Amino acid sequence: MKDDELIVHTDGGARGNPGPAACAFIAEISGKVLNTESLYLGRSTNNYAEYQGVILALGWIKDNYKNLKISTIFLNLDSELVVRQLNGIYKVKDINLIKLHQQSVQLCKNIGLKFIIKNIPRSQNKVADFLVNKELDKNLIKK
Repeated sequence: MKDDELIVHTDGGARGNPGPAACAFIAEISGKVLNTESLYLGRSTNNYAEYQGVILALGWIKDNYKNLKISTIFLNLDSELVVRQLNGIYKVKDINLIKLHQQSVQLCKNIGLKFIIKNIPRSQNKVADFLVNKELDKNLIKK
């Protein structure tokens, strides 16, 4: 890890598909955590939640990247589908995901830095996954 590389892990999940859903991300530079966020999404699908995790992270990056002195952003997800769609390998066919894909791509363009979007094993995405489940637990207990 270099000081000019932002490492972001995102995740999204639904209990049931569709079902109660949440998303989250963790952002770090050189092993130092800069921010974590999670968001309850209500009833949704896993893929929708995965995209929302990316959008949540990109929104934070857009608001903060100028103060970070970074040149490269690594977006790490355990969703092979979303990674391949964002990298242009797969077409987005689901009508509910098209707008989220377009929003994600546009945010990356607006930020204007180098993005490397990688598919990682779930075992390497434990913190983001934990944040998703914590958000779900917090919101499902209220109901």
